[in-house]
Amino acid sequence: MTIDKKPNFIVIVADDLGFTDLSAFGGEIDTPNLKRLGEKGYRFTDFHTASACSPTRSMLLSGTDNHIAGLGQMAEFARDFPDRFGGKPGYEGYLNFKVVALPEILHDAGYYTLLSGKWHLGLTQEYWPSARGFEKTFTLLPGAGNHFKYFPKDEQTGETASFMKPLFEENGKSIDPYSLPEDYYSSDYFTDRFINYLNHDDRDGRPFFGFLTYTAPHWPYQAPEDVIEKYKGVYDDGPQELRSKRLANALKLGIIPEGVVPHQVETQREKAWKDLSDEEKKVESRIMETYAAMVDVLDQNIGRLLDNLEATGELDNTFILFMSDNGAEGMLMEALPLKNDNFKTNLEKNYNNSLENIGKKDSFVWYSDQWAQAATAPSYMYKMWASEGGIRCPLIIHYPDLINNEKKGQVKHGFTTVMDILPTILEIAGIEHPGEEFQGRKVAKVRGSSWLKYLRGDDETVHSEDSVVGWELFAQQAIRKGKYKALFIPKPLGPDRWQLFDLSKDPGETRDLSEEQAEKLNEMLNHWTQYVAETGLVECTDLFNHEYERKILYD
Repeated sequence: MTIDKKPNFIVIVADDLGFTDLSAFGGEIDTPNLKRLGEKGYRFTDFHTASACSPTRSMLLSGTDNHIAGLGQMAEFARDFPDRFGGKPGYEGYLNFKVVALPEILHDAGYYTLLSGKWHLGLTQEYWPSARGFEKTFTLLPGAGNHFKYFPKDEQTGETASFMKPLFEENGKSIDPYSLPEDYYSSDYFTDRFINYLNHDDRDGRPFFGFLTYTAPHWPYQAPEDVIEKYKGVYDDGPQELRSKRLANALKLGIIPEGVVPHQVETQREKAWKDLSDEEKKVESRIMETYAAMVDVLDQNIGRLLDNLEATGELDNTFILFMSDNGAEGMLMEALPLKNDNFKTNLEKNYNNSLENIGKKDSFVWYSDQWAQAATAPSYMYKMWASEGGIRCPLIIHYPDLINNEKKGQVKHGFTTVMDILPTILEIAGIEHPGEEFQGRKVAKVRGSSWLKYLRGDDETVHSEDSVVGWELFAQQAIRKGKYKALFIPKPLGPDRWQLFDLSKDPGETRDLSEEQAEKLNEMLNHWTQYVAETGLVECTDLFNHEYERKILYD
């Protein structure tokens, strides 16, 4: 690779985006800007994250496992079990200082570092992004928030209600949420701040690393009315029909190969579409229309960013990576930003979820597990699951200096992980990782691998058949080596035993090979034992189930 100047980097993260939501991956949502990036770059079909947002972010910024980087469990859940997780290394609930963060390395190497959007890696000031190498920041600190400027106050105290508390910071200082502009909408405003920082005089000609982290399309689903209307009627045939259309389109695009057996849909939370009344179907369709509008607006804002890069002559020298942080949200067992009050009571007090109001600033809706499975097909299930539906996500890379005209538009099927992003960026930038010590503190080694040779076409894979990668959150466990994956899902959600799948033939995880290939399963379980030892993982298969989900949300 030959470049005249240091490359720029932008990593864009969508929140809970489904695998086939984008038109570049087979979806019907209007996303021309991401399609443009995919047609001029690469689309990845076997890219893996954690099964939830903050663990993924910790892996992305550290290049290592979430159980090492401080998010062994999402902080909001680990706090409920102090006897199990309290004081355990790797379960601090923030991006810990046992890892060196990517912006810290790049900033020390002379890069201008900026972040706009969701953080979710530490609520208190000593863990804010400005303490981890980011020079310019505007962030929503918790894991979720209203997308419009609607921040209800407690009737008794007159202070901002603790439910969905809007905690914002800018450049290391707290921001009064009521000082935000009246027309605030999360995707628009995050992009505004990002472009503002990008063009700021403080950059002073330096190469940049930008981290643009949207909260769309995370619940609550809210979007501009005119964009919602654009999708009116599109989802009236229900999630099963949507799933069939997306699978057919993904097949045509080469996103999924011929002969793949999709996993059957499982209804965990709600009634099946066929059992809904006409009125209930209208509500579900409206919810999905709002979700689509959120993805549409996200793409529009990425278009604004691309236009700015073109106007400043930076586009061709900027490595752009777009990803989702986990599979589509179908469970709702998510981290409420600061869990103090009763979930249901707060919805009834402060939100209006009538059909006519869905999508507006004071509505609070999410979609069903069936819509989620339409988005993750052919994979099994969705966010919070260690099955492929929870951890296999869309990824697009655009970088003209590395992807020439003969290669552009390719669909790449090699196995990759979110831990690979840090070493990839460092190698492209020509910067060495500091190893096991940074600024006088001991730090963990990188577990990811660089994609550079794979992107160039010099290597056919990133990870060899002998490389081993593990996952664990909410008691669901998985270990992968080459084409094989062992998966453990405890009761009541799963069989409460280890299963074995050959993902090269069965990406939908439909055929359990654990009995006919018992020796291979035992080998995989030995790898699991080693993974637990290496990461300090605290096993907790007795803690997470539907009863806990109900306790968190409604009791």
